Amino acid sequence: MTYRRAAIPALAGGLLLTALLWWAGASVNALHLAGTTEVLGGRAAAELEHWLAPWSYDAPASLRYNAEATGGAGGVAATDGSRYLSLYATSMQIRFGVLFAVFMPGALLLVRRLPPVRGRTTAAFLAVWAWGLVAGMLAATVSAPWQIASRGHGSYRFLPQLAGSSSSGQQITVFAALVAAAATVLAARITTKGAGPLPLRQVPARAARLAATVGTTVVALSLLVLSYQPVAASIQTVSLSGRLLAEPGEFLRTWLLLGGWAGPAGAPLGTWLLYRVADALLLAVVWWALRKLPVLLAPATVPAMAAGAVCATVIGLLARQLLQMALTGAGSGMRWGLVQLSGGLGGGVPAALVWGLVAGLLTALTLRLAGGGAEAGDAPAPALPDPPATAPAPPTALPDRSAG
Repeated sequence: MTYRRAAIPALAGGLLLTALLWWAGASVNALHLAGTTEVLGGRAAAELEHWLAPWSYDAPASLRYNAEATGGAGGVAATDGSRYLSLYATSMQIRFGVLFAVFMPGALLLVRRLPPVRGRTTAAFLAVWAWGLVAGMLAATVSAPWQIASRGHGSYRFLPQLAGSSSSGQQITVFAALVAAAATVLAARITTKGAGPLPLRQVPARAARLAATVGTTVVALSLLVLSYQPVAASIQTVSLSGRLLAEPGEFLRTWLLLGGWAGPAGAPLGTWLLYRVADALLLAVVWWALRKLPVLLAPATVPAMAAGAVCATVIGLLARQLLQMALTGAGSGMRWGLVQLSGGLGGGVPAALVWGLVAGLLTALTLRLAGGGAEAGDAPAPALPDPPATAPAPPTALPDRSAG
């Protein structure tokens, strides 16, 4: 697919994702209406407000209260209060700008390398959906310093605040990115109308399995080693000198840990094993995706492999979280509503970005060293046989008339 054809669906998806999250943030005030609590329930309404608030242009009540209290003392104090509110508005402008700026090139790359033709439509849809979550997380992270400064104490526990902002608002981003991915793939199908199915790349099976195993091992390092409770506690308690960067533990945990688990002490062994099945599902999804990416990508360049590995890790996280939701709901006898059970959706995307990039780069390197790399993986098109040369017809012998 050419860049011109791929740019139209990427642009449509980016605009739709930005509009959906802006609309979701603007809907926070609807949760404060009188009848909302009776319809949704107080706990569900509070949970939804927690989901939508990171995308709302309306400053939090605490920030407005502080600005009004500061502004009541005089002209200089009033100026300081308005500056805090303007900092918050600037952070939201940066957030939505970065959201579109990150989603657009990523979707362009994915749609171009994974055109949604027959055999690749599902893979393209899942990849664009996962990239929408990555774009939302990066938008929240980049705009976080302005939002932290708007609270008036930006230097206090800056890294823990930054880690919290990176993980905020991901629940609603899951659903908005799902709609945006469907629109992107639908637009891409329209732009590629009439194109036949692309041939699958010929990649040696042994090289593909080895590369997928190497990439999955990197993801397993975070999920099974760093996420083990004693190791995670050691990461959590890391401290450095200096005021601004003194407490990096929470930040490192957010960007390095894909989960969290401990031994079966205090819980039935069967229940503990069921939750480990969710971890195994994540690794299985990542391995299968890394195994198929070199075959599906056209061609399997290093940037495409890195982006595809990030998307595979995010999809594996979503599969793990959905299974854990089902297990938690079944174990609690559905005492919790769907909103409460969905609170963990979209978590772990910062770590998925870090380890997915590393896994993708190592997968591409392993493929190249094993003889199935991006350049060597393309099977040459079979050469058409030359048409048979037509031998010139022998000259017709004229009858000898000299004897007559």
